[in-house]
Amino acid sequence: MFGIGMPELILILVVALIVFGPNRLPELARSLGKGLAEFRRASADLREQFLSATPELPRPEKPAAEAARTSDEAGAGARENPSTAQESTAARPKPPAGG
Repeated sequence: MFGIGMPELILILVVALIVFGPNRLPELARSLGKGLAEFRRASADLREQFLSATPELPRPEKPAAEAARTSDEAGAGARENPSTAQESTAARPKPPAGG
């Protein structure tokens, strides 16, 4: 989280408690949370509008981490059973020579 460790985070919270006081701190945290939620909502709406305005761009169906995990699992299956990987390669038609 931006290179901030637990000791730094505790120091920031203590300074905020001293500066704003115990009465205003929950109110500030609540408004900060609402602001972050509104920012996320607005950025998601903007992204959706951009993707709907440009139909030639492919829409991502899976998050990148999930897609990478799926491709890793497929590669692991080929490593576990090399005969299946060779069969799928051999089943592909070869392009004509001299084309």
